[in-house]
Amino acid sequence: MNDVIRVVLADDHALVRAGLEQLLAGSGDISVVGTAADGEQAVDLACSLQPDVVLMDLQMPGVDGVSATREIRSRAAGVDVLVLTSYSDGGRILAALDAGAVGYLLKDAEPDEVMEGIRAVRRGESPLHPKAARQLLGARTGETGVELTPREHAVLELLRDGFSHHEVARRLGLSERTVKAHLISACARIGVADSDAAVEWLRRQGT
Repeated sequence: MNDVIRVVLADDHALVRAGLEQLLAGSGDISVVGTAADGEQAVDLACSLQPDVVLMDLQMPGVDGVSATREIRSRAAGVDVLVLTSYSDGGRILAALDAGAVGYLLKDAEPDEVMEGIRAVRRGESPLHPKAARQLLGARTGETGVELTPREHAVLELLRDGFSHHEVARRLGLSERTVKAHLISACARIGVADSDAAVEWLRRQGT
């Protein structure tokens, strides 16, 4: 059972929750330990059950997915949030990443992509749907000013100085998953596809 990834599903559509639960039940290595119909329930389940991953929709009544993600990261820091939504606009993606989501998938993804996204989060990776990545890059086209958060800037600085993800995490007092979440958010803000390009961008800024 130690290899089973424990997941909470958060989506306001009962049919979607049921479909996802059935899909994940057949994976062999993913177990749905709870389902939530809104953000408030998702936060409560994340805190009480301490799953490995919360698969989070964004548009829900009451507490939305972005607010719920922020609350989970604050109150259940060991729980990772993976967004699964219909929305691929750059603003929503950045808002979710800013709130602490470690990955962003779209509901038009293939079933195997959803399962692999959950596994990627468990491995400490930050899965990003290709369509969402293109939207982020498009949203950055023509922008002259990029403002990173202090934490994103610190992560890039340490990577620029030659530190590994593990070393960056240790120096900043973060988990490696959180470091990678900050990194993917920084890449999205800058409008680049990977950490090497983000570090090169930082070098060009002279900061």
